[in-house]
Amino acid sequence: MRSSPALYPAVEILHIIGFVILVGSILALDLRLLGLGRTLAIQPMAQLLLPLSRAGFLLAISMGFLLFSADASHVVKNPAFQIKLLLIGAALINIVIAHAVPWRYVEHWGDKASGAAKVTALLSILLWLGVICAGRLIAYF
Repeated sequence: MRSSPALYPAVEILHIIGFVILVGSILALDLRLLGLGRTLAIQPMAQLLLPLSRAGFLLAISMGFLLFSADASHVVKNPAFQIKLLLIGAALINIVIAHAVPWRYVEHWGDKASGAAKVTALLSILLWLGVICAGRLIAYF
């Protein structure tokens, strides 16, 4: 893939687009859970944004696998890449916890998310921004 002048950059661009869709949609929903935009109802917003975040994740992960396969022996040793994988794992665990506990009671929230939902939202923002930072740092290690 690295030998093609267009393929590697195209895959890298698609990887970035995937993360933009993923993190953008999650960031918007998480900020709403934290209290911004109280005039927007949480459930319809989630119904719009969660499928977008899933699509962005699938695009980012699939393109990430292609990028990794282009230079796996070097990338796997990269500390920024290792941190990125740990942060992705932690973010996915946070999603499982969020949907297993606070999101089960979303219909009772009204216009204000529960305390547990706010904690998972704040953690989500920190983890996904950490993923982006670690991913960007891969080029420097």
